[in-house]
Amino acid sequence: MVSFDWSSGCVEDGCGREYWCWILRNAGCREGSLNFIHLAVHHCGLLIIVELSGESMHRWKYDVMDIIMGLCVGTRPPSSCLVLLLLKLLATVSQGLPGTGPLGFHFTHSIYNATVYENSAARTYVSSQSRMGITLIDLSWDIKYRIVSGDEEGFFKAEEVIIADFCFLRIRTKGGNSAILNREIQDNYLLIVKGSVRGEDLEAWTKVNIQVLDMNDLRPLFSPTTYSVTIAESTPLRTSVAQVTATDADIGSNGEFYYYFKNKVDLFSVHPTSGVISLSGRLNYDEKNRYDLEILAVDRGMKLYGNNGVSSTAKLYVHIERINEHAPTIHVVTHVPYSLGKEPTYAVVTVDDQDEGANGEIESVSIVAGDPLDQFFLAKEGKWMNEYKIQERKQVDWESFAYGYNLTLQAKDKGSPQKFSALKTVHITNPRRDTVPVRFEKEVYDVSISEFSPPGVVVAIVKLNPEPLDVEYKLSPNEDAEYFKINPRSGLIVTAQPLNTIKKEVYKLEVSNKEGDLKAQVTISIEDANDHTPEFQHPLYDTFVNESVPVGTSILTVSASDKDKGENGYITYSIASLNMLPFAINQFTGVISTTEELDFESSPETYRFIVRASDWGSPYRHESEVNVTIRIGNVNDNNPLFEKVACQGVISYDFPVGGHITAVSAIDIDELELVKYKIISGNDLGFFYLNPDSGVLQLKKSLMNSGIKNGNFALRITATDGENFADPMAINISVLHGKVSSKSFSCRETRVAQKLAEKLLIKAKANGKLNLEDGFLDFYSVNRQGPHFDKSFPSDVAVKEDLPVGANILKIKAYDADSGFNGKVLFTISDGNTDSCFNIDMETGQLKVLMPMDREHTDLYLLNITIYDLGNPQKSSWRLLTINVEDANDNSPIFLQDSYSVNILESSSIGTEIIQVEARDKDLGSNGEVTYSVLTDTHQFAINSSTGIIYVADQLDRESKANYSLKIEARDRAESGQQLFSVVTLKVFLDDVNDCSPAFIPSSYSVKVLEDLPVGTVIAWLETHDPDLGLGGQVRYSLVNDYNGRFEIDKASGAIRLSKELDYEKQQFYNLTVRAKDKGRPVSLSSVSFVEVEVVDVNENLHTPYFPDFAVVGSVKENSRIGTSVLQVTARDEDSGRDGEIQYSIRDGSGLGRFNIDDESGVITAADVLDRETTGSYWLTVYATDRGVVPLYATIEVYIEVEDVNDNAPLTSEPIYYPVVMENSPKDVSVIQIQAEDPDSSSNDKLTYRITSGNPQNFFAINIKTGATAEGKEVLVAFHLLAHTFALHFSAWGTLRGHFLPGPEVERSASLQLPVFAEINCLRSHGNSGQLLPLPLIKCLLFYGTLPPNTFLLILHWFWMLIITQVLGLKFTILIVVLHFSFSFVF
Repeated sequence: MVSFDWSSGCVEDGCGREYWCWILRNAGCREGSLNFIHLAVHHCGLLIIVELSGESMHRWKYDVMDIIMGLCVGTRPPSSCLVLLLLKLLATVSQGLPGTGPLGFHFTHSIYNATVYENSAARTYVSSQSRMGITLIDLSWDIKYRIVSGDEEGFFKAEEVIIADFCFLRIRTKGGNSAILNREIQDNYLLIVKGSVRGEDLEAWTKVNIQVLDMNDLRPLFSPTTYSVTIAESTPLRTSVAQVTATDADIGSNGEFYYYFKNKVDLFSVHPTSGVISLSGRLNYDEKNRYDLEILAVDRGMKLYGNNGVSSTAKLYVHIERINEHAPTIHVVTHVPYSLGKEPTYAVVTVDDQDEGANGEIESVSIVAGDPLDQFFLAKEGKWMNEYKIQERKQVDWESFAYGYNLTLQAKDKGSPQKFSALKTVHITNPRRDTVPVRFEKEVYDVSISEFSPPGVVVAIVKLNPEPLDVEYKLSPNEDAEYFKINPRSGLIVTAQPLNTIKKEVYKLEVSNKEGDLKAQVTISIEDANDHTPEFQHPLYDTFVNESVPVGTSILTVSASDKDKGENGYITYSIASLNMLPFAINQFTGVISTTEELDFESSPETYRFIVRASDWGSPYRHESEVNVTIRIGNVNDNNPLFEKVACQGVISYDFPVGGHITAVSAIDIDELELVKYKIISGNDLGFFYLNPDSGVLQLKKSLMNSGIKNGNFALRITATDGENFADPMAINISVLHGKVSSKSFSCRETRVAQKLAEKLLIKAKANGKLNLEDGFLDFYSVNRQGPHFDKSFPSDVAVKEDLPVGANILKIKAYDADSGFNGKVLFTISDGNTDSCFNIDMETGQLKVLMPMDREHTDLYLLNITIYDLGNPQKSSWRLLTINVEDANDNSPIFLQDSYSVNILESSSIGTEIIQVEARDKDLGSNGEVTYSVLTDTHQFAINSSTGIIYVADQLDRESKANYSLKIEARDRAESGQQLFSVVTLKVFLDDVNDCSPAFIPSSYSVKVLEDLPVGTVIAWLETHDPDLGLGGQVRYSLVNDYNGRFEIDKASGAIRLSKELDYEKQQFYNLTVRAKDKGRPVSLSSVSFVEVEVVDVNENLHTPYFPDFAVVGSVKENSRIGTSVLQVTARDEDSGRDGEIQYSIRDGSGLGRFNIDDESGVITAADVLDRETTGSYWLTVYATDRGVVPLYATIEVYIEVEDVNDNAPLTSEPIYYPVVMENSPKDVSVIQIQAEDPDSSSNDKLTYRITSGNPQNFFAINIKTGATAEGKEVLVAFHLLAHTFALHFSAWGTLRGHFLPGPEVERSASLQLPVFAEINCLRSHGNSGQLLPLPLIKCLLFYGTLPPNTFLLILHWFWMLIITQVLGLKFTILIVVLHFSFSFVF
């Protein structure tokens, strides 16, 4: 489907825009002349244009297009599709002939929305913003409307009213019906309305949704109608105490209502919309304890309609109670009675209760705990005072409760229900014990000191707390006390004699005060010092060992013991020798073992060395030594060694028997044992003899008779010491004939003798070294010299008295030339430390501050510094050291009072002296001079730095600050070091003066008030702040101007109420002046504020504007200028003022934008150029709206007809005609009927026709009236007849395609003319075949110089005719052609 835009002449299918525009424009197709134009484009390539001028049927619209869209979409048209389509087309066309029913009978909308008020009178029409009805396509239609369904009760009736081309549907309420519309029962009706044409089968349906609008026909109702509340007498102002509730079944503004009191009420206020009742005045139970309030619920619409009647009433009963809100509060002031008289008072108890009446009265105060013996009671002071005294009921047992009693108090009031105070604990101090009990800081002091400590070493400091001024400490006599002494003033315990003289681990002392009733135990543990030397079990050790023992063999174990404990008694062993020894000792066990092989021959035969035993003590180790002798036993562990080996020699045959051939010699290192010699081989014949003792080799038998010639003898000889054998040596003897030299033997030297000599030399040297060590003496343990002070030791030293405890004063240097413990120096203060202020480190000699010094008490000390060594015997030395204590700024100024307070009037003038403070400093000079200053950052007060007088320095205001807590400083003027100070608190209390006016919060008020609020409504709450106390802070309110009693104000609460009704139309603003005044004496103060009351307009727009008619008709010439008046509509409104002022506007209709309306006069004027031929009439929807707060409006339908003016030329039905005429046709044969129309209705029946050109031979003539064209002469040229009568506007691809040939301009005359071009196709038929030949096209090309515009269409005709002939047969094809001619549908 495609759509047409008639204003632009375009088709929105994208298929040849220019082509379709030309067709539509030149075919004279205009909006209104066609009922339906449907274009269906398919992939099968079939384009169908159906133009049914004037009349068409729904059957075509719904059936044919369904066939096209449903059967032929996306495919080429099958034969069955073409058959059905042609049959349907023929049927539709036949039904669309003149006399059939028209299309377009339908409502403008499928559903309409309309409204009507409930309780409407009979014959009241519903209102709708849309035109309800049917457009008259045929003005002859007689339309009737009927409500088909939706109105079961029969409230409504449908009427029809025809105006111009529209039949309005008018629905009204029926008359004479007892039932009326009630929104609360049903607020919506959906009517089904049927429209039909009388005498024709045309029907249409629509829905009308009627909304029933609310009317204010119901009253608000309370639920429940009775309320009761109980509130406390002390309820604060503006507290919500209750809420009443009413409901109204109406909706919107009709359901709104106000609450207010029936009678004037001052103490309460009701919120007009929420129904919350608030307290607006002070309650007094004694004056009235119940209030009966009557609350009305008034419909807001009552006032608008002039009815002030009350809709509903509720009662509220307010009961006032004195509720016991607060529990009693106990305040206690304790003190110690000065005398233990008959009725001493130990504390004063005050009880407060913030409640009033019985709830604030105290019934009793009791002691609930802390008094098991029932010794105390509370005595009330006076009948009307809540003050009690704690007194004793009987003699108090202070001995059992030396620290006093902790009494627990509780009070209860007389309220209902009773309330109890929180538990309050009161400490009752023992009056007989005005000071803290004196006792030692510790019951047992556990200390430890070294057993090396000489006399004067600090042991402990015992103290009483608090320490009495006349304190005196002493040691109770016992066996341990003689070793210690105590400073009776400071409690410092020091040693009195050396502690290592007796072997005791713990000393126990008892320290007591002067009276002896306070005692403390001091347990002194002696720390073990390394004062014992290890002792060996034997004075010397001697042992024997063979040289053959293996390495690591344990030879000897030495053992020593040490009487000290811990590491001081732990012993390690070492060998003290300057020479390397083949022995080692296990340092922990004392086992001596060999570290290398022993050799008697090369080493000393006896080893003598020292073994040292050392403990692990500190600072030095104690050591002892013992001599150890180890003797080496010789063992035959060496083989004899020959001095010469590998001997060779020569002897002659005649060598004499017994002659000395040679001698062998062997040496045995072991103790030079005698060696025996022996031939072990080579002497089998017995020629030779070896002397076993001397080693001389001799000839035993003669060689001459042996028969040996040139013989050789190889002798192997060994030597033995009886156990070990030497390695055999060889002697080779050659026997020769002749004379042989006596020195014919040669041997290889082994140098055994030399090596033996070297060994003996080494052994001799080793023995010499050991003997040398025996000559050393032990000087280690001999204390030869005593300790000496260093030359830098001062005679005196100055110390600041504020030097802190533990601070270093001086390091005393001393030395001792001895070594070890003999040279270890110990330091002590043996005398002069009277206040125990000093201590000296026993080992380092560092003099320190032990206890604080006080120059004011002692300013000089003469200390005896004694030094000791740890030698035996112990030696010592001493020197005197003077310590001068210099003054330091160590005393802060002290105020004479712990705190100060003063009361002054807040109106005190600047410079007024209010108090003087004083402080004193015990220091001397500038350290004792005091200056005063105010530390608190304040401008209101200042102080004289010298006198301490405080005075007012700036204006005071108690309301800004009621009291001041000033920190006053007293500082000394120390020139060096840090200045000392003390601070005291001065509290300044300002007494009130009525100097403040009440201040409004905020300073001004602005409220908006609805004009219909009921009388008595609170429209504003005023609030002020007056910081003054008492009567000066109590405020009362008043109105300076009340606008003739229209407003009133509550004096106590500041609530402003309406006392008369408001009217926005009379006055929109009120500026109230309010005054707040306190009750101050002697002069009261006041202030003024302004309350701007803006009256808010309430919707009093009761009446809707209305037009006399629901529609009007007007006309205007189509050539009227813009701004031309068309007609005037007038509406009325029965309201007055702005609610009755009307504004007009056009908001809907086909003429929207074509016409304007004056918003005040209602005159409608043309706003655009009009053209009757384009649009002959317009509908406008005009709104009449009032200026109410909630605007109301009415509508009227305006029909404007555009009157015709002759401003258009005639138009032919076709831009170019293509008629066909047979050759040899006679004269006056009708060729074509030219049809033309004039868009101007007034000129349509005055058209004339004539041929202006293209007929030079005058072959054709035209009827001047009808436009029928006939032959004027015979046609000489023969043409073939073209059968293109398959019209019916059903053709292939554009049966209307052609060329627009513009002609000359139209002559302007009284009657307008339009040139028409008719191109006549002169075609002839073939004689016999009857087939369609293209020859006529060729002739037209030759004759006219161009082809007809429908050439392509003709070719398609030929193609489709062939297909139809083949599919349907020739007869059916001829039938279609005949029908085509009969209906005059020409392509």
